[in-house]
Parts: sequence; C-alpha cells; structure tokens
Amino acid sequence: MIVLRSLIFNIVFVINNILWFIFALPLLMLPRKMVFLKVLHPWCWTNLKLHSWICNVRMEFRGRENIPTGGFMVASKHQSAWETLALAMSFPEPRYILKQELMWVPLFGFYLMRTGQVPINRGSRTEAIAAMNKASQLALKEGGQLLIFPEGTRRPVGAAPAYKQGVAHMYETLNATVLPVAINAGVFWPRRTFLKYPGTIVMEFLPPIPPGLPKDVFFERLQDTIETATNRLVAEAGGPKG
Repeated sequence: MIVLRSLIFNIVFVINNILWFIFALPLLMLPRKMVFLKVLHPWCWTNLKLHSWICNVRMEFRGRENIPTGGFMVASKHQSAWETLALAMSFPEPRYILKQELMWVPLFGFYLMRTGQVPINRGSRTEAIAAMNKASQLALKEGGQLLIFPEGTRRPVGAAPAYKQGVAHMYETLNATVLPVAINAGVFWPRRTFLKYPGTIVMEFLPPIPPGLPKDVFFERLQDTIETATNRLVAEAGGPKG
C-alpha cells in the first residue's frame, strides 16, 4: 500500500505543479504581496494537502507563538522536500536563498523572480556573497522572511550535523533576528526515494535568537537548538521507516 500511495502521489504531484505553473501565469501581473497570497501560498498548500490525503500523513505545526513579525531570518533543518513547501506557506513573504540555475527553469523561474527569491551564483564566490548580502538586506528591509538551510542541502535522518559557517556570516552581516526550525519530515518523506510513509510530520518553530551575539556563540547556539529539537521530534516519530 505504501508503494502504491507513493506512486500515485508522485504522479499527482507533478501534474499539480504543471497545472499551477501554467494557469497561474496571469496572476504574476498582480502586486508581489498578492502573488504570495494568491499563488505561492495556495500552491504550497495544495501540494501538502495532496501529500496528506494520498499518503495518509498528518501535519502539526508547533511554536507559532515564537514567530516574529516583519523581516527576519529563518534557519531550518533540511531533511526533505516537505519543509521547503511548509516553510514557504508559513510566512507572509518568504524569500529563499537558492542556486541561480533554478531561476532559469521554464515557468517555475518566473515565479521565483516575481516573488523576489535570492539567487546565488556559485561561480564567483566574492561577487556571489556581495550580491547575496545586498539582495538579502533588501528582502529584510521589505519585510520579507529570509529562509535558509544552514547545512546547505538535505541531510538523512540521524546523520551527523554539517552546518556551514555561512549562516553565521549572514547573521552578523544582516544583524537580524533568526528563527530556528526543527522538523521530522525526513522520517516520512525521505530524500532520494519516491516512497512516502504515513504518520505525523511535525514542524516546530523554536524561540528566536536575537541579533548582536558573537558569531561563534550564535553558531553553536543555533546548531544545538535545532539539533536537540530535531532529535526529539525524530524520536517521537519512531525513527526512520525505510
């Protein structure tokens, strides 16, 4: 049953995205805030609800009272594609830091550009960092929520943490509040497999870290906060299913 449900979801997921990317194109003419409200948020919601219905998955969001207002950074554990959608749906104006190549994906790239996502050109490190900082500062000034994965890529459930110093440099440069986020999504939507397992996915918004801490203090605090909460949520879910 898990294989069948997973196969059906993966097919429906692709079809749903294609339909959204085509039929929502006229809505890109709306003001940016309306594009978030009328396109990005409902697109994420439909994908998550399809996953929930087809794969028998429940969603639980904890700690919403910890979410600040206005512009701030969000640093999340990254285990699957699930949290990419869930995070984008959870904030008024989410801005991901992402590789520039995604901006060139047909149709999808239009939406990334229109919603002010922050691309990184990995070919030139110095120029890339300067451009990223400038775009990030603008996003925060506009009241956006800057979404980053401190480990840079999806990590298997239970793998040793691999946080990059880039998040500490951004914290210092942007002088912004950081909202840590823990998840157990990788238990039920593992990376590099089409299988999706039933259960309850939990995303927990943890107490925010204020600006102004020394970089090394912030870096240690962020990692300890996210990893401790993530390990708790994974244990609560019963560990990996595959």
